[in-house]
Amino acid sequence: MHSNLIPLDKLPVGRFGKVRKLTAEGISRRRMLDLGLIYDTTVEALLKSPVGDPTAYEIRGAVIALRAEEASKVLVESIP
Repeated sequence: MHSNLIPLDKLPVGRFGKVRKLTAEGISRRRMLDLGLIYDTTVEALLKSPVGDPTAYEIRGAVIALRAEEASKVLVESIP
């Protein structure tokens, strides 16, 4: 198990992470999988909204906005 996993919502803007685990369940998990948040996918945090939530992420060539509540259920390994 990776010890340096962070929730996606804690990934700083401009940084990349690789998806390592989803902790969401049910329909929320299905939605994240449908968005392409599967193991080993590279995600980039692009931009936070002016009030800080949601954040835009690039996932498999698409820009997707996720609220912190949703993004916190995606654990990523930060890529230098």
